[in-house]
Amino acid sequence: MRVITLFRTLPIALLVLALQSETAHAQATRTWVSGVGDDANPCSRTAPCKTFAGAISKTAPGGEIDALDPGGFGAVTITKAITIDGGGGQVASVLVSGTNGIVVAAGPNDIVTLRNLRVNGIGNGLNGIRFLSGAGIVIENCEIFGFPQSAINIAPSAGGRVFINKCTLTNNGNGVLADGSGGGAAAAVKMTVTETKAANNSNNGITALSTAGRSPVAVVLDRIVSSNNNGIGVQANGSGTGIVIGNSTVVLNGTGVSQINGGSVVSYKNNAINANGADGTPLTQLGLN
Repeated sequence: MRVITLFRTLPIALLVLALQSETAHAQATRTWVSGVGDDANPCSRTAPCKTFAGAISKTAPGGEIDALDPGGFGAVTITKAITIDGGGGQVASVLVSGTNGIVVAAGPNDIVTLRNLRVNGIGNGLNGIRFLSGAGIVIENCEIFGFPQSAINIAPSAGGRVFINKCTLTNNGNGVLADGSGGGAAAAVKMTVTETKAANNSNNGITALSTAGRSPVAVVLDRIVSSNNNGIGVQANGSGTGIVIGNSTVVLNGTGVSQINGGSVVSYKNNAINANGADGTPLTQLGLN
């Protein structure tokens, strides 16, 4: 009886604090998904969740979601700093139809890392990975295919940094589209793409796009293979866009290198740009402002 009386006389602020503490405690810094998991589980290693969407609400900001075994883990929208790792040597898949695979709409100081994932749009998805907001995104060792818009669409409203490494982007509309046209003029998009293959896409391999008064886009390409049917291998579109390309192969595209509307592609002069319908000629000078 004394316990009940004491509980009833606790200040409301203390009760709210206790509930908030309990909620925070329920989020783990590392959670797990499994092909045979259940989203009703706590997402622990011994009781994993079924989907990335089910695990993300149980993962603390800055934490990590890991795949225990092969499985299809579903589309997810990310609104906080987090790492999603599919694990090496297995199939950790996101398969979607008529929508985006992974959307990142995080806070201004949040970094999101996506690693070891297969994202399949089965020919009628929208974008494989779409980055709308956040301090930055890291995409590593991912295979993205079957998206009529783009495998990776970078369109942040307030700029951001992007690092794409060791990815394979095939049979999409675009391989990578870095689009600054929706952001403010002071919000720069800075992207580095390394050891990545953009092939058999119906439009362009790597595109940087901006318009007057909108976010400038700076892209560095290193060890890229771009081979995209009748599309463009590497394109800078708009006066606020600049691409630096080095150690890369741009072949078997409709156009190898395209610079339109004041955009510029700058070469380190150690690239293979040939066997395209029209190769195009990068600028000789270096430097992006």
